[in-house]
Amino acid sequence: MDQREILVSPSLLAADFLNLRKDIEMINRSHADWLHLDVMDGVFVPNISFGFPVLEAVAKICTKPLDVHYMIVHPEQYIAQTAKLGAMMMNVHYEACTHLHRTIQEIHAAGMKAGVTLNPSTPVSVLEDIIGDVDMVLLMSVNPGFGGQKFIENTIAKVKRLRRLIADSGSRALIEVDGGVQSETAPRLVSAGVDVLVSGSYVFKAADPEKVIDELKKRE
Repeated sequence: MDQREILVSPSLLAADFLNLRKDIEMINRSHADWLHLDVMDGVFVPNISFGFPVLEAVAKICTKPLDVHYMIVHPEQYIAQTAKLGAMMMNVHYEACTHLHRTIQEIHAAGMKAGVTLNPSTPVSVLEDIIGDVDMVLLMSVNPGFGGQKFIENTIAKVKRLRRLIADSGSRALIEVDGGVQSETAPRLVSAGVDVLVSGSYVFKAADPEKVIDELKKRE
């Protein structure tokens, strides 16, 4: 029987930036496993989110492991700075890294876990030669750049393909999905093979965010 533990990584992008301390204290109290931090540069994606001043402030008070997702060009330039924050996971986009293997090696050398993200139109087959070196693969189930978008249905089949690739290669990589994760899509994603659910608006805009986190972690 499948005994995978489902991890939940709420996305700070949907938090109340006028009351960040309150929202992070809620995350600290909750059963959330990680905190997902989306860094956007307005170049790789058509939006700008937040940078190191916010990351540093969050790192000081967040008791959960930091799951840092760079939607930026040249993420390799920020490995040392990200490690200094105490980040657990540094996640870079396949599409943004010309020398992906080197970047993954450098992330590991800095003491962090290494994740690779794929945009919706990027097939999982591009990871065949590197899947054994990564700790996690994040599949975007919306086009990156903005929160609150509609879930892309092809993601379910893509998760299944990635799960097969991981099994066939003997990799221990986790599968994370970000975008449109809520009560209807979460169980289907878990059934397809997802380990980590990223959820933004669905958690932070809920009347009872801690309860929503608990519901996402439940397995049918």
